[in-house]
Amino acid sequence: MKTAVQTAKSTLWSLVFADFKEITKARLAVSVVFSSIAGYFLGAVEISYLSLFLLAFGGYCMVGASNAFNQIIEKDLDALMNRTKNRPIPSGRMSVNTAMAIAVVLTIIGLVSLYILNPKTAMFGAISIFLYTSVYTPLKTKTPLSVFVGAFPGAIPFMLGWVAATNDFGIEPGTLFMIQFFWQFPHFWALGWMLDEDYKKGGFKMLPTGKKDKGTALQIIMYTIWMMVISVIPVFGITGRLQLSIGAAIIIFIMGLVMLFFAMRLYERKDNKSAKSLMLASVSYITLMQVVYVVDKFI
Repeated sequence: MKTAVQTAKSTLWSLVFADFKEITKARLAVSVVFSSIAGYFLGAVEISYLSLFLLAFGGYCMVGASNAFNQIIEKDLDALMNRTKNRPIPSGRMSVNTAMAIAVVLTIIGLVSLYILNPKTAMFGAISIFLYTSVYTPLKTKTPLSVFVGAFPGAIPFMLGWVAATNDFGIEPGTLFMIQFFWQFPHFWALGWMLDEDYKKGGFKMLPTGKKDKGTALQIIMYTIWMMVISVIPVFGITGRLQLSIGAAIIIFIMGLVMLFFAMRLYERKDNKSAKSLMLASVSYITLMQVVYVVDKFI
């Protein structure tokens, strides 16, 4: 009997933990934290493990809070879409009050953690959560420009790491911001292309032309090119302490060409398979690009 009770409790906690991961979008939050840590390594003169912990912990809390607020606001729309109808709130596994409590607590803990690092880091974290929940989320059903607005909070994590390490905002974190800013357009438009039918069930306007057409594909190509250019700008020595060797710049540029290839294939074929290939290439690009930047600094 005791074993059965323990098993039931263990199962319950597993379900609660699974819903917590779902409401905070754990995989997305971890990827955002990865970007912040990469930015920290690029900016740091000396590595502080306490600072890394505060950045990772505070960053996860802030991203998790943003996602929880987002799911509270969009709970009725999430219930209409196949990809989101089984989330904790629309499925009925979690109440709005519980989700709100999680979001508020994570926001407070996240801001305090980032503030301990330095006030500028906390400020940018607060700006990010405000833009994501109060501007980007409501605009998703109003205009495709929501992706442009959402690119601002989405671009903050990479630069946030630099600010956390230096307590300074200048050309270096500005460059990191621009790299991730332009990367988001091909990434999210490829995702929007794949999920266009489902997004339309919820009334979301994610594609720039509103259609899976050559106009959207052409804009994806243009933003991919801008991303490629900005990603290698540090090789020219005009971005302060943010440096990039010629070898690293070539590697990053080649990775960009791979993304561009898939973007052009989407323009040619205009199908979901090509969009998925581009989306996966974009995920690989942002991760590997950040790794190359960090490795290049320390070798």
